[in-house]
Amino acid sequence: MTPVALRLGVPMVAAAALALTGAGGAMAAAPATAGTATAGEDELLQPLTATAGSAERGRALVAQRQLSQCLLCHQAPLEVPFQGDISTNLAGAGARWTAAQLRQRLVNPRRQNPASIMPAYFETAPRNRVGAAWRDKTILDAQQIEDVIAWLQTLR
Repeated sequence: MTPVALRLGVPMVAAAALALTGAGGAMAAAPATAGTATAGEDELLQPLTATAGSAERGRALVAQRQLSQCLLCHQAPLEVPFQGDISTNLAGAGARWTAAQLRQRLVNPRRQNPASIMPAYFETAPRNRVGAAWRDKTILDAQQIEDVIAWLQTLR
């Protein structure tokens, strides 16, 4: 797979965050433990919650374009129109990556690939040009991250 040569500028990240909340999505307050789980270069081993992820809730989150924004860039085996085509197809994600690798890619994909245009779904810093209402908040909360991972793991 060839890396995408685009970089998402900070104003676009802020616009994406505004679009998230403006479309009815609610960003989650960052817990004190955000980003403290054991991390390897390519994986985040420790689950973010004590409650196992729900594949059903994860599927619904991915399908809900306004909240997760996954389908803006990715295609997925879902009956949702207008899926993106600028990033990896999520079909087969569970066969390509472990849960720990998927967790790292969702929490902060720039730890693995600094040029990634994918947003960090569970990190709050660094954030420039983000409105006060969204500062110190994550795009998805810890349980939502684990739910998306649970669904992605079913895609084999």
